[in-house]
Amino acid sequence: MDKLLVTAQQAGPIPLNASFSCAPGELLALVGPSGSGKTTLLRTIAGLYQPQRGQVSCAGATWFLAQGGQRLSLTPQQRQIGMVFQDYALFPHLTALQNVQLAMGHLPRAQRLEQAVQWLTKVRLEGLEARYPSELSGGQRQRVALARALAREPQVLLLDEPFSAVDQVTRRRLQRELALLREQINIPIVLVTHDLEEATALADQICVLHNGVSLQQGTPEALFRRPVSPLVAKLLDRHNVYTGKVVETANGRRLQWGEWLLEVGGGMASCDVGESLAWYLPPSDIVLHRRGRPSQGERENPVAATVSEMVVLGGITSVSLRVSHGDMLRFDIATHAAKRNQLRQGESVHVSLLAEGIHLMPMPVPKRTHTTKGTCYDPDTPPTA
Repeated sequence: MDKLLVTAQQAGPIPLNASFSCAPGELLALVGPSGSGKTTLLRTIAGLYQPQRGQVSCAGATWFLAQGGQRLSLTPQQRQIGMVFQDYALFPHLTALQNVQLAMGHLPRAQRLEQAVQWLTKVRLEGLEARYPSELSGGQRQRVALARALAREPQVLLLDEPFSAVDQVTRRRLQRELALLREQINIPIVLVTHDLEEATALADQICVLHNGVSLQQGTPEALFRRPVSPLVAKLLDRHNVYTGKVVETANGRRLQWGEWLLEVGGGMASCDVGESLAWYLPPSDIVLHRRGRPSQGERENPVAATVSEMVVLGGITSVSLRVSHGDMLRFDIATHAAKRNQLRQGESVHVSLLAEGIHLMPMPVPKRTHTTKGTCYDPDTPPTA
């Protein structure tokens, strides 16, 4: 297989129980809090760290294997990786051109100059070849580092928070340039980032990590709409996570949430009556009713609430609603729409919680236990992806 495949397990001071994959031409973002193992896994791919057990393979070749008595580990030089560090790691006494040429040991000397110039041109640094890192801006140094990584003609590109050291304007420009550059290369790209907006904008796939464990991998849309557990929802900064109980009604099974009986898109045929579940609703599936025009149920699950908080952030207003049993509903609305509806703190409103948006999740269970019924398992110690 041409994919990058990674599994890593170990106990001890740096616990790991992670697995993920990345296809050629894809960008996979590793996200999670500090200490979740993102950089350790990047170093594992690069050959700078060896876990107790696991495997790293890319383009059909095994780079690392430690399982069943077998042990194999190629050196970083043998793995054909390109890596861009957070601090760029450029040689200060070499020019931009010389820094890129340094990565071309696999080419005849006669070809290195021309190829280095071409790579600097691809990252839009033509005319700056003779400048030293101290004479370049942060964004320019980052592009030299990227050109140097790609000049190795790697089979995988590793990016360790590559844009964290530049200002926001430069960061957005570099993100755009990376997106454009991806069209010219067809290798797996693994990005470590703390920035969920960056991961969403750039990544084809996101892998969520926590305490060295890979909790879920999928497209940004899939993760943000269907997190596998409340823990994943929390790590993705998702609000609107609640608990409810499955009840039988004359109209079929419903999810009891305080005084409300909610219809769930897709039904709850696989759930047991009386079962407690966690559930999540994306903010986009909360629909505010117009003043004086309460829903008759046509948008599903109408609920009464009180405006608890409103925060105006330019053209967007963040709204928090409190329902009768105390839970909070959070969503964003265009500021002009909030004004048109005359939203004010303390005011009573009605919203619809769209059935198709309600996503059921297993309730968290005590650690070190495992439940396989349906899709339920301990979100803190789930099976690896």
